[in-house]
Amino acid sequence: QVQLVESGGGFVQAGGSLRLSCAASGGTFSTVVMGWFRQAPGKEREFVAAISWTGGTTYYPDSVKGRFTISRDNAKNRVYLQMNSLKTEDTAVYYCAARRAKRGATAPREYDTWGQGTQVTVSS
Repeated sequence: QVQLVESGGGFVQAGGSLRLSCAASGGTFSTVVMGWFRQAPGKEREFVAAISWTGGTTYYPDSVKGRFTISRDNAKNRVYLQMNSLKTEDTAVYYCAARRAKRGATAPREYDTWGQGTQVTVSS
């Protein structure tokens, strides 16, 4: 069972950038699909990005494609989310998640383990 801890959230102005980090421990990090999700007040948890075991395949919804980049460093047991050109609608609590499977997934129910979340607030 892997444990996940997010960090790097904070306040940023629209158009700015932020880099989130997720530290993993207690499991075989290199053999899990990693994902990022976000949840704004009153809304359901939303898929943001996912990355395969080796980092060779990534997935993004249209809402963040071209602005966000997910990456992983298996030697350091970390996954990152680089967020550029931030918009006010990106404001949410961001969660990293692990999926012990080979196939990627976009539904929260498909992920096994979750971090505690980190708040990202984008102001105009």
